[in-house]
Amino acid sequence: MKDLLKTNCFDTQETMIIVGSCLNRMQPGAYKELEQISNNIYDVCLEKEHLNMIVTKIIGMVARKNIKKLIFATIDKSPHCVQLHYTIKELENAIDLSNIEITNYVAVDNKLIEIPIEVIGLSKNLSKLKKIME
Repeated sequence: MKDLLKTNCFDTQETMIIVGSCLNRMQPGAYKELEQISNNIYDVCLEKEHLNMIVTKIIGMVARKNIKKLIFATIDKSPHCVQLHYTIKELENAIDLSNIEITNYVAVDNKLIEIPIEVIGLSKNLSKLKKIME
């Protein structure tokens, strides 16, 4: 696993997996599932780094390499890690991602659960969630 912010922008492959830095330690079974997809795994801690730094770094990597697949994975229920999934919208605002397959996972009970982008968008909209709950 490589530290996202300490990795050269040219040091990537067609599949890029970005994980919360605690995923491997807290959900090792889920991490092993990711390793089956690709060994090109980068970690980042959103308790330590600001979201804008992560977005800027990913933009630089995507702009320089032919990335075909971006995967984001975090442990579930973390108020910090959830921000990693929010980078997608920020990336879309800055660059064209139409040729990149994007997948989001959260890890629960050492398994990956795919999260649709619509759920991630809804999680940022508390007023809509309130209406759904009523």
